[in-house]
Amino acid sequence: MSSAGVAASVPFDARPLVEPVDRAATREFARRLRAEGRIPSALGSPASVVAMVIVIVVFCAFGGVFVSLFLTFLATAISDGGEGAWFGALVMIVPSLIIGIIAAMVLVGAVRGTAGQAARWYRLDRFARANGMAYLPRLDQPALPGMIFGIGGSRTATDVVRGEQPRFVEFANYRYTTGSGKNRTTHVWGYVAVKLDVPLPNIVLDAKGNDALFGSNLPALFDADQRLSLEGDFDRHFSLYCPEGYERDALYLFTPDIMARFIDNAAALDVEIVDDWLFLYAKRDFSTLDPATWAWLFSVVAALLDKLGQWGRWRDERLAQARATDAVDPSPAAGLDTAAAAGAQGAASGVVAGRDAVPFAAPAGLLRPPPGVAPQGRRLTRRVSWVSIVAMIAIILWWIVSQTGMLELFLR
Repeated sequence: MSSAGVAASVPFDARPLVEPVDRAATREFARRLRAEGRIPSALGSPASVVAMVIVIVVFCAFGGVFVSLFLTFLATAISDGGEGAWFGALVMIVPSLIIGIIAAMVLVGAVRGTAGQAARWYRLDRFARANGMAYLPRLDQPALPGMIFGIGGSRTATDVVRGEQPRFVEFANYRYTTGSGKNRTTHVWGYVAVKLDVPLPNIVLDAKGNDALFGSNLPALFDADQRLSLEGDFDRHFSLYCPEGYERDALYLFTPDIMARFIDNAAALDVEIVDDWLFLYAKRDFSTLDPATWAWLFSVVAALLDKLGQWGRWRDERLAQARATDAVDPSPAAGLDTAAAAGAQGAASGVVAGRDAVPFAAPAGLLRPPPGVAPQGRRLTRRVSWVSIVAMIAIILWWIVSQTGMLELFLR
């Protein structure tokens, strides 16, 4: 793989992100996307249509009232020349002009916003093609196992850029919402998803450089018993969590050279390994029109892909043990029945047991554990944030005090 790009034989090319684009081409591209159902229609959802109609009706109603009053005062002033009528007409000009200016600004903003979004889609599509990748404007409910993908509602990935070589890599922006009403919050993430050769234990690298005021910025917290300390400067940059019992496996996966790659290239990113995926997270958009952001992301992925191949040799010994246990019936009677059946078959075929049989031959399929992870290593154990617990207790106490009238006693 080239050190500058995701595709093995395609050099990194950021020119489509900044080159001038033809407006007719962008409009045609947006029209084709809508015709293919890859983006919503120009009117958007039914809710947005209703909102647009309400805004138009309100503008027309208020504007009509002020314009009607202005015309009435103006006609009266012209007919009798009264100063009061002229003053009323002048007064009505101001709100009429304000409403007209606001309506014009809304209309121009909507048109320019639509044109700007079409140009963004067009640029990112050309950028993806120039770098041997593909572009998808929107993907609802992405079926990925990472920790950010199973939370909240309205889960949507946008501006998705995908590559297939030398392995599947996906860059995207991601949104999901939590809460409702006034407490509704939209969470903003950027992610990179890299397909691995085999499933691996659930391991999280919580970057310390992007922690929030009260600790980790990740949407999930993990039991402290799963924290593993590694050698060198790694602990200064990341907190590594792995399932209990998988400490040796984590050390096998995170050799000093791989730890150095993460420190040098991904210290600002949170990392999650789950199933056969590697995820890089940050609370910002990744898929943008900024060439520097893409150059950085491509260099991070390039540095990691160079080392991820060796992870494909990892096997979970626990699966081999479970498979061997299931394959051998521990019942003594079963062993006698098996030996008797083998002896009878040998006698019937003229083969003397113990002379031609090879009882110590390795059973087929058990020489090497199969790819996969035992159940206890597939997911980390999570914990509840103490900040959330304290906040919930405070809300409950406030509700009790306010509903029982105790608040009035304190305020007296």
